[in-house]
Amino acid sequence: MSSTLDPLLEATQLLVDAWGDASSGAGLSRARLVAVNEAIGRVKRTADGVHAEVAARLAEESRPELGPQSLARQQGFRNTAQLIATTTGASTGDAARLVKVGEATAPRANLVGEHLPAKFPAVREALVAGRIGAAAAGVIVSFLDRMIVKVGRGVAGEAEKFLTEKAPGLSHDEVRRMLTRLEAHLDPDGVAPREEELRARASVTLFEREGMLHVNAVLDPVRGAAVKTAIGGFVSAEFAAKRDGRDPNTPDADRRTVPQIQADALVHLAEHALTCEGKGTLNGATVIVRVNATDLEAGTGFGLIDGLDQPVSIDTVRRMAGGGGVSRWVCGEDGEILHWGGIGGCSVARSASPWSNATADARSAGSHPQ
Repeated sequence: MSSTLDPLLEATQLLVDAWGDASSGAGLSRARLVAVNEAIGRVKRTADGVHAEVAARLAEESRPELGPQSLARQQGFRNTAQLIATTTGASTGDAARLVKVGEATAPRANLVGEHLPAKFPAVREALVAGRIGAAAAGVIVSFLDRMIVKVGRGVAGEAEKFLTEKAPGLSHDEVRRMLTRLEAHLDPDGVAPREEELRARASVTLFEREGMLHVNAVLDPVRGAAVKTAIGGFVSAEFAAKRDGRDPNTPDADRRTVPQIQADALVHLAEHALTCEGKGTLNGATVIVRVNATDLEAGTGFGLIDGLDQPVSIDTVRRMAGGGGVSRWVCGEDGEILHWGGIGGCSVARSASPWSNATADARSAGSHPQ
């Protein structure tokens, strides 16, 4: 009699054979490393199949109507997801998705006890055999649940067979991409409403933590394409410059990672917007830096950027003040106003207003000096 454990035991034996007599991973040859990695992947996928089936059974024995007889409650947990998350170290969300996969792929029975096939038999077969893991099965199940409502069970069944044939060997992101395109193919009338939904979910949040400004952006495809293209173009230009004329072995060689270059690209785009002559869309927005005028002249102390908590060094203030196409006003404690204009340096004019402290404003005023 076959068992759900059989594929897992076979995968485990493949891992043992691939590992050989090595005492640790460090002792594996390159060929064995590849074989062991493939075997581990198969073990994890088949283990997901077993665990999904167990999760479904746990959920059955822990359903709310059982009250104090719920298995999860008897073990000291609120529900099945918490029980699984605690025992596996996974998040509660991942555990809940595993339960959902298990329920969608477990064998069923009708009211008189007759056995019925799983809700999604092709997904079950691929999961138990270890061709796909729980993560891929989870997104496929969610997709099929949506498609049943939109296009009917027959078309959804054909999509299930197609997906379980194509998903093995793909990463989780690749499976998601395939589902997105298949949904547009099966339900073209839903593309436009989906666009509106995505646009409504777009957001950008900014907050400071440990001296860094965190920028989290979630953009719909249409507007996100412009951002991605611009940042990608900047990164490509930087790598082209490295190839064409920069020696990678010199001490001052550019060793930035791609995420670091992407951060520079975002800053470059913002600086360009602030210094561009056509600034109507920014409503006159400027960067304001406050600094003690004496510190600025002596090269000591620090500056503060309006809207941010983290101080910046006086050298950084000077670099900002010396940027081309940017004008700044620095107010001194003795009533002087020092006009710091681009690279041209500092000119002095007497102000009629007495200043009680050394706080100063340095405003980036775009290409038009104020």
